[in-house]
This record gives sequence, C-alpha cells and structure tokens, in this order.
Amino acid sequence: MIKGYAGRILEVDLSTRTHKFVPLDEDTARLYIGGKGYGTRLLYDRTEAGVDALGPDNPLIFATGPLNGSVAPQSNRFAVVTKSPLTGGIGNAACGGSFAYGMKRAGLDVLVVTGRADRPVRIEVDGDRDEVQILDAMDLWGKGTYETQTLLPKRYEHAVIGPAGENEVLYAGIVSNERIAGRSGVGAVMGSKKLKAISVIGKRKLEMDDPEAFREYTKTVRKLFEEHPVMGESLKRFGTGAIVNTTNGRNILPTRNFKHGHHPDAMKLSGEYMEDHELVGVKTSCLHCPVTCGRDVEIEGKGRVKGPEYETLALMGSNLEITDLKNVNEWNYLADDLGMDTISLGATLGFAMELDEKGMLDAKLAFGDPAGVSEMIQDIGHRRGLGADLADGVKRVSEKYGGKDFAIHVKGMEMSAYDPRGSYAQGVEYATTNRGGCHVQGASMYMESTGPLTINPMNLKLKADIPVVQQNLACAINSMVLCIFTTYGMIPKQVHEMNPNSMTYKIITTLFENSGPLMRKAMGMKGKPMMWFEKWLTFITGQTFSSGHLQEIGERIFNLERMFNMREGMTAADDTLPPRILNEPTFYGMASGHPLGQLLPKYYKNRGWDAGGVPTKKTLDRLGLSA
Repeated sequence: MIKGYAGRILEVDLSTRTHKFVPLDEDTARLYIGGKGYGTRLLYDRTEAGVDALGPDNPLIFATGPLNGSVAPQSNRFAVVTKSPLTGGIGNAACGGSFAYGMKRAGLDVLVVTGRADRPVRIEVDGDRDEVQILDAMDLWGKGTYETQTLLPKRYEHAVIGPAGENEVLYAGIVSNERIAGRSGVGAVMGSKKLKAISVIGKRKLEMDDPEAFREYTKTVRKLFEEHPVMGESLKRFGTGAIVNTTNGRNILPTRNFKHGHHPDAMKLSGEYMEDHELVGVKTSCLHCPVTCGRDVEIEGKGRVKGPEYETLALMGSNLEITDLKNVNEWNYLADDLGMDTISLGATLGFAMELDEKGMLDAKLAFGDPAGVSEMIQDIGHRRGLGADLADGVKRVSEKYGGKDFAIHVKGMEMSAYDPRGSYAQGVEYATTNRGGCHVQGASMYMESTGPLTINPMNLKLKADIPVVQQNLACAINSMVLCIFTTYGMIPKQVHEMNPNSMTYKIITTLFENSGPLMRKAMGMKGKPMMWFEKWLTFITGQTFSSGHLQEIGERIFNLERMFNMREGMTAADDTLPPRILNEPTFYGMASGHPLGQLLPKYYKNRGWDAGGVPTKKTLDRLGLSA
C-alpha cells in the first residue's frame, strides 16, 4: 500500500446493521489522493441518477487523506461527500476538529454509511480491535452538538449532528469538537439515516516514506507560518474576522441581503473590534495547527463558547444590518449547537427580512432589528412554524413566496460572504463551482481583491483564468485533506509588505493582471515539489507531487463533480448568479452588475469544455474520465 494510507475502507449499512472492511484501491488513491477526491469517485460509482438525497441509498462518505494523522500544520481535517439535499447535485463539506485524526488512528481512510436505521443510533469504531458497534442513541436524540459530545465516551473522537440534522434542515452540518462540516446539507443526510454520532478510537501510526525529511521540513514550515503576515499575524491575532474591514473597504461585504457591498458600521463586526471588546481566554485551533484562528467569547447563561468567524460575522451581521457582536455571538452559538451552516442560515434570514419588508411574507423579522432572530433560529432547527419553510433554504422559499430577483443562491446553495460585483473572478467561481455558491472551493477573491495583490476589479483580465487554477488547487487541497488557509501562505511575506503605492507594486500587479495563459501554464508544469503541501505529500507517500500534478488531480476531481451534476440534470443554465448580482450595480460607474455572460465562454474554453459547458471527449480522455 502507498505510504500515508491506512489501506482500508469501513462500510456500514444501517438498514441491515452490518459492516465490512474492504481494501482501499491504490489506483484510485493515486488518481484522486483521498478526501473529497476519493469520496467523489465512490459517490459517482455507487449511485444512479436521481437517487434520493435523503433516502437510504444515498451514501454518506467520510474520507481522510494521506496528510491526516500527521503533525503537519492544518492537516487534521476530514471531508464528507454525498448527494446534496439542498442542491440536488454533488454535496461535500470539510471539517477540522479531531475526528480525522481519530479515523486514521483507527486505521480508516474512508467510512461509507448507507441505509437507514429504524430508530436513532450511533456508530462506535475501535480500530485496534477492528470492532464496530451500532448502538442505540435514543438518549442523545434531540440534544445539541455540545451536550452530545460531552455524553459520548471521552477517549474517542466524535462527529455528531444536532437537532437541525435530526429534522433534516437542508443546510444542517456535522460537528467535530467546535468545528462544523457546514455546507451542502451533509448533516441532513446523516439525520435522514437516523445516525446521531460516530465515534472512533485507535493507536495506529501513520507510515511515511521519509519520516525524517517530513519531520525536519515541518519545523521549517511552522517557522514560515509563524513569520507570515497572514498565517502568523492577522489570522493568529484577529481570526478570520480580520477580513471584515478589507471586504468592507472594497465593496465586497454583503449588506442588506446583498443589496450593497459596504456597511458604515462594519468595524463593530471586525476581528480588531472583537479582540478589544469580546475575546476571553486563549485563542483556539484545530489539532496540530499553529495558526489559532479560533476565537472564544462569553455568552450570558452559556459562559465561554466559540466565537463567530468571518462568514458568520458578515451573513448574520452586516447582511442583516445588525452590527452588535453580542447578537452575532449568540446566533453563532445557537447555530453551532443546533448543527447548522451559518452561511445558509444568515442568507435565508436576510432573504426573509427582505420578503417581509416588501410585504410578501409575514416573518416578523426586520433589517437592523435583532428581535425575533434567536427564536427563528430555534424554529428553523426544529422545523417549527415558518421555520419549517426557512429550513429548506433561499431557493425553495423563493419558489413558495416569490422574490426570485433577490434570492441570493447559486444552484440552490446560498452564496458565501463575498459580493462578486467587487470581485469578478469570485463571481465566475460561484457560478461554476459544482456544489454551488461557495468560496472555499477556490477562494478566487484572495488572488484578486482581498489578498495583497489587488488587481482592477472593473476589467475582465484574468477573471476567467484565476477560478480554473484556484478550483483545481482547492480540489487537491480538500483531498489531502488540508485547511484552505494553507494556500494563503503561497504569497510570500515580501509581497504583503510592499507599499501599494510604489512603482514596484504597480508593475507586479500589472504583470499579474496580464498573465492569464502564462499563469495557467506555469501552475500546470510538473517538476519538483515546491510548496509545503507538495513536499509533505511527497515525503509521506513516496510519490512525486508538484504544482502540475496537483492541478491535474484537481482538474480530474472537478470534472468528475461536473459529470455527477450533469447526470443529475444540471446544465450550463445553472452556471449563473442571482439576478440582483447580475443586474444591480454597486460600484460608482457600473452600468449593471457582474459581467458573467462575457466571462463564461472564456472560462469554458480554459476548462476544455464546449460552448454548452460540457467537458469534451478530449478533456475526459486526458483525465482518464471517459466511460
């Protein structure tokens, strides 16, 4: 077996209450690495078109990668892959915490759960004894994610759902420690199987091809992270809330259901403000991560809890025109305990507020007013009253009550907190990303507008090139499985420290802005490993991984996801943005909204797809995806 892998998959059928261990396929591991990639291959092969996302035949796949189980910074994450009940297409999410580490210690690369139990159950895996138990979980059903984890065996690592997953809220997530696999409704799929929790334990060690080189190089990377302006400074000091002031200053911060990209009081939601007014205790991190981007805050009656990240600050703060951090802290806690994605939740609440404002829905919710929000979050998590409708997300609410012109979603998934009218490349990424409107499937905005190299947001140069490279890289990163923040370190410290008014900076940004084909070619070159994640993969597996290898693997995964969506009936017509984003300007001088129609043809060409957004035979043959 290739080093870095446990070499086996655990398959559990809850309908028959049976399980079996099967070998990990080495060829698939070479082609897809692990994590999201391996999970997507399994999902595609084991399902037929039209499988019910909330039915017993939809597999729920937990997958690790070759870096999981090591001490590599930001490496202890797992991927969840399934058909999404929210979009009807490919569904996946990633999560930190300690569950990935537990899986590898238990000798599991992948866990595939199928079927449906007749009553609430939990799975317990002892990897040292190869013992798998399906245990009754009636005593845990109805409990929040925090309490559930305290009641489970202390020595195990856990992945659990809360009431939102039990009630099949279409944007419910799966929680490990205080982290959540939030997007795509993976928690609803777990709840549909009557599966409350999975617990894993073991003492197996990760085998590496060159453990000494890995150890020594990891020391170098930790030092690099410590000295990096993002990894070691802004993220470490302010958490992801450090992005609030940047996005607000660049007209990208969602405000009033994405009506605007700027809020005058956004500073009150920022990581800087949180540090001064809300933080308590030490900052937190996932296992083996030196970045410590987690924040702890105090909530009356609950004590010290995990604080909100950028997406929550934006979607449940400025997007609702509410800038009181105490409110956002409370709503973040409620969502985490119920087990809900705060991106979809905040977007759905914002949409309900605008429907109410326009007299289309009596939601008793209003922009700028926190009254009723906490109660509505509880109602959504338990599917009570109007909450039962809002639990289905923006797309379905708009189909029932109207308001499609200002329903902010892509492919049925609520858009994350970067207004693409201020980041054209991010808009292309939103429109084409296979799981829907999400930023961590590429993070193009960081290469264009929120990172250290800010290129002209109003022209079309590079805007159809960045998403291709970024989406491919993100697919590979989510298959190792690494935190997407590791890519932030790719832009060196010297660039961050440049004076944006200097001639050197202007020359570099101009060259970058005109580098489209060259950039894609350079990133696609196969050679020696350069980045830390390429070297880690090489040291662990004994296989050579360079930028070109990762681009090819990521492209293979991305195209396979596209094939899954096409099999489910999605077409190029689904590669679009909300009407508000396409038609309403935000910047002074804009005639309309995002120029997606001008960029999609070039994006399709860069991808090796035809004019209808279908991968060509040549592309599929090159990637080994032809039937």
